Amino acid sequence: MAKSMSQRKEAEVAIQERFARLNDSLSERSRRLFAASEAMAFGFGGVAAVSRATGMSSATIRKGIQESQAIASGKLEALATTRSRRAGGGRKKAIDKDPTLLTDLQELVESTTRGDPECSLLWTARSLRNLALALQQRGHDVKKNTVARLLKQLGYSLQGNKKCLEGAQHPDRNAQFEHINEMVRAQLQANDPAISVDTKKKEVVGSYKNSGRELRPKQDPEQVQAYDFPDEDQPKAVPYGVYDLAETEAWVSVGISHDTGEFAVETIRTWFKEMGSPLYPDASSLLIIADGGGSNGYRLRLWKVELQTLANQLQMPIKVCHLPPGTSKWNKIEHRLFSFITQNWRGKPLVTHQVIVELIAATTTKAGLRVECRLDERTYAKGRRISDTQMAEVNLVPEAFHGEWNYTIHPTNP
Repeated sequence: MAKSMSQRKEAEVAIQERFARLNDSLSERSRRLFAASEAMAFGFGGVAAVSRATGMSSATIRKGIQESQAIASGKLEALATTRSRRAGGGRKKAIDKDPTLLTDLQELVESTTRGDPECSLLWTARSLRNLALALQQRGHDVKKNTVARLLKQLGYSLQGNKKCLEGAQHPDRNAQFEHINEMVRAQLQANDPAISVDTKKKEVVGSYKNSGRELRPKQDPEQVQAYDFPDEDQPKAVPYGVYDLAETEAWVSVGISHDTGEFAVETIRTWFKEMGSPLYPDASSLLIIADGGGSNGYRLRLWKVELQTLANQLQMPIKVCHLPPGTSKWNKIEHRLFSFITQNWRGKPLVTHQVIVELIAATTTKAGLRVECRLDERTYAKGRRISDTQMAEVNLVPEAFHGEWNYTIHPTNP
């Protein structure tokens, strides 16, 4: 009995609803057979009705009907349950149609081809578009999407540079690290302070772009200056930090002039007055772990003269251990303090010195890091010379192992 127009419409809606419920769990083959069974059950006009309900093409539905009828009559062997198409079906892979495509692509992306006169890319960045263009110039009919799939097949992905090469290493590099660890262990065991010190990257103060991203209302980024060319008159911020190796506490002084040995020792002096003295009221010595260069370098005379002044004021010996050359990134303060400061102020323009101080002081971690920060508005002269006579007054006792890196400055006025 022929269906009325309303019945056919209702049946088509029912097919659409059943397909929507099952579609996510159907494979290509089962989807095709489902459409075929619905079309045959619908009767006359079933192929068109199922096509409208499911969005599948009429050719696919008819193919499903033929496959279903052939399997039922035994004229066609059923497909394996793990396959949706017979072996050899579907579009041929690009590497099957073009056997040399994969080897040519691998040759282009190998690191040794950069600068090779025979390489069509030469010094050009190896983007998907450029790789596709280079392959086309070699006679391959390929697009950038195909190049992306082939690169994934070859095991390539986008990679940035990794900072891991430290240059020439000192033969006593590891021995110095072992010496530092032993010095810190003995210092902490004696309940005396051991600190790690360094200067953080200098920052330009003003409405300039700061790396990183911060949550803000959509399409409302912080507006900053379009250009940040260096300017001698532009105010700078020089953060110098002191990290207590026994406590998760740190002090940062933000200077406004130059990063000098005088500024470095003044920061240590301020730390001891504000944080160190309350924590270590019975301290008998102070251990400083510092880089081998910069304002606290082992060759810097001003650093040692100022430490002598500090030792005289504190009336205790100051032990100093410098990290071996080329290992500044291993300084504890780098990854226990400075890295978290950078994370905390990401995406925030450092418009004033006070903003920098507040952002540093607000830095914390899950481990309970506490940071105190203060602006040091004093001016520290650059290029201050230390005479041989002044150096002779420094009561410095070098250690037997690399005395240039490891030494103790004793008070001269006990």
